[in-house]
Parts: sequence; C-alpha cells; structure tokens
Amino acid sequence: MLQSHVIDIDGVFVGAAVRLHDGYRFVATDLRLDEIDGSHWPSLNDVRRVARARLGAGRYPVRLQPQG
Repeated sequence: MLQSHVIDIDGVFVGAAVRLHDGYRFVATDLRLDEIDGSHWPSLNDVRRVARARLGAGRYPVRLQPQG
C-alpha cells in the first residue's frame, strides 16, 4: 500500500503527497493547484513549499461581491 501525507496550507486541505521509491507525487484537491497536480518532488518539504508558494502567488482574482 502506498503511504500518503495530507498537504494543508493554513488549515486548508489542498492535496496529498504520495510516497514513491524516489520521492513524492503531489495529488491536488484544490483547483488552484491543478497546474502542479501529478508533479514529482524529492521531499515532502518540497511539496509543501511549492504548494504554499503557488497559493500565495495570488494568480487568481478575488471574487467581487455584486453591488446593489
């Protein structure tokens, strides 16, 4: 059975890191991280660091509230 680790950023579950023989594969559950879904990383810390950086990059616009 494959071992996996929950990846959460500031308490929000964004994916899982699946342990492979030579590193970790990231499985995204948050659409904002779809770009790195399936990517391969040498360490669990690398997965967490990249996920946090992608979320913090602010690439997605904030939803505006309708006025009225």
